[in-house]
Amino acid sequence: MIAILDYRAGNLTSVKRALDHLNIPNRITSDPKVLDSSTGFIFPGVGAAGSAMRNLKASNLHQTIKSLILAGKPMLGICLGCQIILDESTENSTKTLGIVPGRCNRFSTSTMDEAGDPINIPHMGWNSVKLVKECLLFEGVPEDAEFYFVHSFFPVPDPAYIVGTTQYGMEFCSVYGRPGLWAMQFHPEKSGRPGLKILSNFYNYCQERCNAQ
Repeated sequence: MIAILDYRAGNLTSVKRALDHLNIPNRITSDPKVLDSSTGFIFPGVGAAGSAMRNLKASNLHQTIKSLILAGKPMLGICLGCQIILDESTENSTKTLGIVPGRCNRFSTSTMDEAGDPINIPHMGWNSVKLVKECLLFEGVPEDAEFYFVHSFFPVPDPAYIVGTTQYGMEFCSVYGRPGLWAMQFHPEKSGRPGLKILSNFYNYCQERCNAQ
């Protein structure tokens, strides 16, 4: 069973619908025991880093997340969940979870697109991902696949963690992590077949890891 972390940061039902479509057992939960019994968990979210961290700390879920990852529980961070596993965010000058070294920055209004015009903020719509290293989550995903983005801030992790990048006036990290701990700025649950394939690959990894234990 894949747990979908509920910390009052939205975007839960769309993730659940995608997993239901794939016939992947799942549950939306904030219960540490359910999270611990899952084969892996998804850390979604939309909104601001400051309010998200307040919600996590109010329910002590910030410590639960760290404990689960330390114990080797597979995790997939999406959008806000991708941003706040870093050390800090310039959004609300927020100290975040510090699970992966790095920070989250805001797109600059001075950044220009290919036509020489200022980019729109937030970055909203379909865009591609260029992998800079192999990632099992992208197995079976076409190289020219596009994914759905909605964000004004982007992750800047330690370069050793960067998996994929996207171009939007500049090149930014859109996927990072290591085996068992991945984070992506785009929404796989809203990205059609390519996104569903990523979610399916994550579930398969969780199952294989669970069966090997």
